[in-house]
Amino acid sequence: MPNETSIMEQVLAFHDKYDFNTFTAKDVQNALNKDRIDFYDYAALLSPAALPFLEKMAEKAQLCTRKQFGNTIALFTPIYIANYCENQCVYCGFNCKNKIHRAKLNMEEIKKEYQAIAATGLKEILILTGESRSMSGIEYIGEAVELAKKYFSLIGLEIYPVEVDEYKYLHEKGADFVTVFQETYNTETYKKVHLAGQKSIFPYRINAQERAILGGMRGVGFGALLGLDDFRHDAFCVGVHATLIQRKYPHAEIAVSVPRLRPYINGEETNPRDVHEKELLQIMCAYRLLMPFASITISTRERSDFRNNAVNICATKISAGVSVGIGGHSEKEKGDEQFEISDPRSVDEVVDALQQYGLQPSFNDYIRLI
Repeated sequence: MPNETSIMEQVLAFHDKYDFNTFTAKDVQNALNKDRIDFYDYAALLSPAALPFLEKMAEKAQLCTRKQFGNTIALFTPIYIANYCENQCVYCGFNCKNKIHRAKLNMEEIKKEYQAIAATGLKEILILTGESRSMSGIEYIGEAVELAKKYFSLIGLEIYPVEVDEYKYLHEKGADFVTVFQETYNTETYKKVHLAGQKSIFPYRINAQERAILGGMRGVGFGALLGLDDFRHDAFCVGVHATLIQRKYPHAEIAVSVPRLRPYINGEETNPRDVHEKELLQIMCAYRLLMPFASITISTRERSDFRNNAVNICATKISAGVSVGIGGHSEKEKGDEQFEISDPRSVDEVVDALQQYGLQPSFNDYIRLI
């Protein structure tokens, strides 16, 4: 556990610092004229005043992306191994009060999932569980990670936040990355949408990336669930949070994601508030201009045409062949999905689309020696 909460304090101090409606076209133009932007410029690029400049933002973001990453786009797929959850989050299909089919894969079932994914050529996976220590303990996750090393070069985790020594244990088992979505940085909204469970403890969650780095993870991911609260403030805080972590731990690889609210079982009416595709692209371009070296992931929450456009501009990682149910890669799903996806394309279909844009699909940029 970090000895101080200065990063959290700084992020929260920034949360309400700017009124995004006060920015002008001149502020946006000044930001676009700079080689490197500061947090004020970043806020301007997230403001409504920046929307008429979206094409210019996209052009500059594309140049920045190609300079840092070339034409390479990384591919991965998530694998959900359990959907038991002890949190009561009002926006999530895994909500412990939601009546869904719960399931947890055993190691033989996980092995079949790995084999099915590996057969597509993918070398990177993201292992996900519901947030339940009792049903998906650290040892269970560690065993799944260790098994994954036989099939994959890069292993990411999206699980409940844990302690430094537990991240160290999972890293020693073979995990490389940890992603934790803060969901919203508005502490009042956070209380209202996280009614019970460990996730309701805001400070413990916001410090998770720092604990993961201290535990030896080489990379950490950030994101807010866009549409849960004011998306401009939340997107702004994602960039501030990630940048402050990068400054404190310059050796760590930084990644950001842009998940929007999606419908889920018993919550079909759930949709993002005011975050349309134009605003989503604005956010992604602002992320790129603030964080030139950060990986930006675009998930299957978005439709295929938008994802094709995003990787051509600023995204550097895309999921493919996705199943968000439990056990859906190798056979019929054993447990219900967390949310509905918008892009069901296979790995081959995503690869073909990337190549049509002149982009280079990358299945692996990391060699595991042990």
